[in-house]
Amino acid sequence: MRARLPQFFARATTRIASPALVTPSRAFSSELDLRSTLEKVIPDFQADIVDLRKKHGDKVLCEVTVNMAIGGMRGIKGMITQTSLLDAEEGIRFRGYTIPECQKLLPRGKGSEPLPEGLFWLLLTGEIPTESQVAGLTKELHSRSELPKHAVDLINAYPKNMHPMTQLCSAVLALQTSSKFAEYYHKGGNKYGLWEPCLEDSLDLIAKLPQVASMIYRNVYHNGKQLDPDHSMDWAENFSHMLGFEGESFKDLMRLYQCIHTDHEGGNASAHTCHLVGSTLADPYLSYSASMGALAGPLHGLANQEVLRWLERFKADLGDKPVTPESITEQCWITLNSGQVIPGYGHAVLRKTDPRYTCQREFALKHLPNDEMFKLVSTLYEVVPDVLTEHGKTQNPWPNVDAHSGVLLQHFGLKEAEYYTVLFGVSRGLGVLASLVVDRILGLPLERPKSMTTGWIRDHFEGK
Repeated sequence: MRARLPQFFARATTRIASPALVTPSRAFSSELDLRSTLEKVIPDFQADIVDLRKKHGDKVLCEVTVNMAIGGMRGIKGMITQTSLLDAEEGIRFRGYTIPECQKLLPRGKGSEPLPEGLFWLLLTGEIPTESQVAGLTKELHSRSELPKHAVDLINAYPKNMHPMTQLCSAVLALQTSSKFAEYYHKGGNKYGLWEPCLEDSLDLIAKLPQVASMIYRNVYHNGKQLDPDHSMDWAENFSHMLGFEGESFKDLMRLYQCIHTDHEGGNASAHTCHLVGSTLADPYLSYSASMGALAGPLHGLANQEVLRWLERFKADLGDKPVTPESITEQCWITLNSGQVIPGYGHAVLRKTDPRYTCQREFALKHLPNDEMFKLVSTLYEVVPDVLTEHGKTQNPWPNVDAHSGVLLQHFGLKEAEYYTVLFGVSRGLGVLASLVVDRILGLPLERPKSMTTGWIRDHFEGK
């Protein structure tokens, strides 16, 4: 496969007609717009990686140390992700655009925050969409959003004490019965056309995620009383509506939340899992469900609910003390000296304040400046970096995205912390599925790194 790859890309720059089984209904021009935009840029995507291999394929990209191998492969440059790039100093860039740039340039619809549909378009194509293109995509997603009866029955049968993330993973697997990718592959479809059924499945899944997630929420926390979708709304707005939140500020928060949690380059656990499983040519449903299993871990997506719980305990420990820099500093040192950590601070890559934290802080300053929990978070932001720097055991003393999101959701009444990772998961679907489509466009191979035993490492360096 490796030796034939350049020839494959040379051939793949010529568009291959879709088989009849994956030719979608062309009732909505939005899909034509998205598909035609994607088809227009595909030759450039493929030519770029061919040229990169030709000019630089044999050059050393990264020196891997034993500590890197033992330490979770931290810092090893070893995979391609085109949709976003994480810079240690400036944070995430989506196809080259920073979060503030996305907030400025992406269509906003009825609100003041960018529409997640627009960011999905950007991740796929590398181009900022027009308002009409995003409106058309919203309409297309609504047309794909109905859940099959067996999936509805399964979701309604889950026990209330099953964790919402477990329910999400299982429900997505139930939707796999309609996978166009799996059908295309098993009918012997041309491997150069795999990106098209991958796109079809991804659009279907993204369309259905808000209803799946809202059903889980309403079943667990509102006695199963479901709310019908409203197809006059945008994707995030309709999600808010089905959850049961109608305030315009909350809907704008949901647009922002769904945008900033989409993608964080390919090395984080959920994105890497989707990429890895997808590299086996498992369909997007299987790949995304596996990704959500990774997101559910407490060292990854589950961290947002853990931060909120810690904030609540921290506030209780303060007792009657006013929230001041002095009282917060004192309580932080009590926390650290007792052997506990301050969650929501530090990041595997970032060495500055996470821009996702910053835009949430700006939202809070605009919409809830007097909220008591926000005042606590804001004061922590003032003092924790200095405390952690003095403590000396944290490489990055600055806040990350998890330090803020739970407080915003709680303010607007979404107080069920166990559900927060589902919101994260719906957003992450936009990023990992866009990246999965690009993986198939580029024809990236089965991922198979070489592992070693500790004994092999010793023998190698001790000359045995």
